[in-house]
Amino acid sequence: MSVLRTKPIKDVLAHSEADGSEDTGGRGGLRRRLGAFDLMGFGIGIVIGTGIFTLTGIEAKNTAGPGVVISFAIGGVVALLAALCYAELASSVPTAGSAYTYAYATMGEIVAWIIGWDLLLEFALGSAVVARGWSGYLAELLGLPSAWFAEEGSIVNLGAIAIVLILGAVGIVGIRESARVTNLLVLVKVAICVFVVVAGLFFVKAANLSPFIPAAEPAGGGEDGIRQPVTQAIFGLEPSVFGFAGVLTAAAVVFFAYTGFEAVANLGEETKQPRRDLPLGLLGTLGISTVLYIGVSLVVVGMVHYTDIDEGAPIASAFKAAGAGWAAILVSIAAIAGLTSVILVDLVAMGRIGFAIARDGLIPPSIAKVHPRWGTPYRISAIMTIGVALLAGLLPLSALADLVSIGALCAFVLVSVAVPILRRRRPDLERPFKVPFSPVVPIVSALACLYLMLNLSVETWIRFLAWMLLGGVIYFGYGHRRNRLARREQAAAPEPAATH
Repeated sequence: MSVLRTKPIKDVLAHSEADGSEDTGGRGGLRRRLGAFDLMGFGIGIVIGTGIFTLTGIEAKNTAGPGVVISFAIGGVVALLAALCYAELASSVPTAGSAYTYAYATMGEIVAWIIGWDLLLEFALGSAVVARGWSGYLAELLGLPSAWFAEEGSIVNLGAIAIVLILGAVGIVGIRESARVTNLLVLVKVAICVFVVVAGLFFVKAANLSPFIPAAEPAGGGEDGIRQPVTQAIFGLEPSVFGFAGVLTAAAVVFFAYTGFEAVANLGEETKQPRRDLPLGLLGTLGISTVLYIGVSLVVVGMVHYTDIDEGAPIASAFKAAGAGWAAILVSIAAIAGLTSVILVDLVAMGRIGFAIARDGLIPPSIAKVHPRWGTPYRISAIMTIGVALLAGLLPLSALADLVSIGALCAFVLVSVAVPILRRRRPDLERPFKVPFSPVVPIVSALACLYLMLNLSVETWIRFLAWMLLGGVIYFGYGHRRNRLARREQAAAPEPAATH
């Protein structure tokens, strides 16, 4: 049995068509309840979060200076290229599983498993990291004990565990309820982000923006060996920060801020008009998020010189330094709302990816059961919620945040490649949205994502490959011979000739 067997497009479309009505919950279907604005709510809900409240200050101070604005722009362009590819595939094959399912239909089973396993890593670590950040912001705002809520010094982070379990329950009860909660949180944080940009412009000083790209300088201790970017390690370059190389390195890291928009594509089977609304949801998410990121990062480095930025709370500290400390309370509220929506959408997306993988039999199909009343994949969602809660409560995951970026970039490379492959294999497939200038744009998208991956550290690559190795063991130990396509092949195989 080949590891490169592909899932027929008709099977993928059959899932979407058979499971699309309101009344199919008892028969295993996901219910269609989402529109374009709901999808943008989910997308902005997951994208606008940790990146805008923490990474801006960290990368400006340590890697790129005011040039972090360019880093966010580069990250946004690369994400937009990938989103164009997602939009074509999502509108053509609206299904749960997004990149996993696209790969299964175009590049083969082993590639699909790799990308599905990769996406589970991205969303699990992403939600766990953000849950710990949420707990810290809440403790700071309400004066809660650091022993149970802080990122550092807490043995068990009760705040992180509690928020994951609460939001996991919201996601399990229903997609419509999840959309309502997400949309409310998105309104709060977008309004405050706009306020930050408008109010902050009055405090911007031209002197803080010069030099816009500081001269390159040798990296400090700890940035050599496995902690240096792969590009520097391959070419034997001296580890350095700032300069345009620092801007590119920062772009690879702040790309974390854009990860997760592919969660929108995972909701294809729950969208009322997926062929129209999925492209709108994907591209609308990236457009709004990129504008907000560039605006906020420009204001932060304009209000405070990059060498004086507070890495822990860059936006709030910038307003305090400008004599507007009252704004820090609004920023904290926006941070809590932003991080809450990120966790919720991460958990919803994980459940849909796991549902698609289990439905195909690559992991036990019994956990793909859909609740007859709520119309959600409650078993796989509950399992993953508990797993994320344990990760968030017991492990300090800040050092693993780069794994979220490399996981997303790997998925984007494979999705970009899938576009021209599917066009060649199924030219007859209806495509309500088409990537312009294909295959040039998909190829550029794949190369750009790969280049950003190479700007992440050797240490991150080692951890990523270890996760992939574990996934390989699970695939060859279970999924390869026990999935639906394998059982279909076994049933169709002729009986061996009798011997005498």
